[in-house]
Amino acid sequence: ILLKERASVFQYAAVLAAFGSSMLIIKPGFSSATFPAIIGLLGGMGAGAAYTCVRALSRKGEKSARIVFFFSMFSTLVCVPAMITDYHPMTWGQFFCLIGAGASAALGQFGVTLAYANAPAKEISVFDYTQVIFSAVLGFFLFGQLPDGWSVLGYLLICGISVAVFFYNRNLERKGQ
Repeated sequence: ILLKERASVFQYAAVLAAFGSSMLIIKPGFSSATFPAIIGLLGGMGAGAAYTCVRALSRKGEKSARIVFFFSMFSTLVCVPAMITDYHPMTWGQFFCLIGAGASAALGQFGVTLAYANAPAKEISVFDYTQVIFSAVLGFFLFGQLPDGWSVLGYLLICGISVAVFFYNRNLERKGQ
């Protein structure tokens, strides 16, 4: 909407369906887990706004490396107050994990920036929900977390919607729309 990119009813429905599918996984309710779910939702909305800006900057010819640099610098600066007020020295193992996470985040940010630079948000946004699936896989392998039936249904729906959007967009390209 902000970029004036037109999306079809199918594309809007797919994004809403993927969001609804993620609710099957998150299962927000009125409990102690509500606050983190709201923070996650706000984070997702912030990411959506950020990627809208990435798309707008890319369309104006801004280089991907500069976008990633300032995006990363802003994220770092926002964390500085918390680091100062609640400082804890790191072990070497933690330090190397932090370096690895930072390098992975930078690589991922370059990928996302290039994706939004080269395709309309309406074609990419539904694939953002696959993050939930990667989180589940990492949760299983790193922490032994087993998903319940609703979560598995949510994962399957997100995958199915992503595949459907892929083929829908591919069909639109063939028709020249």
